[in-house]
Amino acid sequence: MDAIDRKILAELQSEGRLTVTELAQRVGLSVAPCHRRLRDLERTSAIRGYRAVIDPATVGLGFEVLVQVTMDREDAATITRFESSLTDIPEVHHAERLFGDPDYLLRVATADLPAYQVLRDEKLAALPGVHRLTSTIVMKRVVDNRPLPVSPAATRHAATETRHGLRGT
Repeated sequence: MDAIDRKILAELQSEGRLTVTELAQRVGLSVAPCHRRLRDLERTSAIRGYRAVIDPATVGLGFEVLVQVTMDREDAATITRFESSLTDIPEVHHAERLFGDPDYLLRVATADLPAYQVLRDEKLAALPGVHRLTSTIVMKRVVDNRPLPVSPAATRHAATETRHGLRGT
């Protein structure tokens, strides 16, 4: 991936509805090479898809909860059943398996607290292998859907910080 590919990614993250012509102009290419690079980025899964980002409150899902899941057993069969069952719960819009405790972190959206309570008690607590659920209500999103720092300058800056031990301080 070179600097032009990174420019393409940066532009599409900030405005995913660009036409190939507009994208080519912004990254300094003619349309055919830009289109070829775009297809290569899609083919290699550097670009995993395109979608609209929707405000949850406008569709009645403004109550958001972070759920920490601690498993009572972590054998392969239990993990597979848990993860497979989790994908069938539409209110779970983000799930990550973690090292350490907790084992999973879920981001859940419901209409309100009573709707979350039903979801928690009837679906989440009933998932295979669940030992404990810890729920934290999201008060406000401070940083949300920020584009990844894929520009060449940002990547160099992050690499320099890492080399000099400045990241995470």
